[in-house]
Amino acid sequence: MRILLIVLALGVAGAAQAKGNADKGKEKASQVCAACHGPEGNKPSAPDQPILAGQHYDYLVKALSDYKSGKRANPIMKGMASTLTRQDIEDIAAWFSSQKSNLHFQR
Repeated sequence: MRILLIVLALGVAGAAQAKGNADKGKEKASQVCAACHGPEGNKPSAPDQPILAGQHYDYLVKALSDYKSGKRANPIMKGMASTLTRQDIEDIAAWFSSQKSNLHFQR
């Protein structure tokens, strides 16, 4: 019984920790994000556009979800995020969070 509980707990914890697919995120980001943020998220096309590379996965998921819902207001991002599914958002977040960035020290 104890082993069954441990296996179930690990399964639930693993599901809760599941992240998007960075390879799929790279593909989607090249269609939706790259024009303004650069292919790896390191080269914004304007100074008011953020560097996405190296950002925390959870932050990116939250920000994109908030743009999609209208909780964060930006007409360009609302338009871009409104076309994304939850899986797209998780995949894009996985891609950008896995990229090297000059924002902070990389381990």
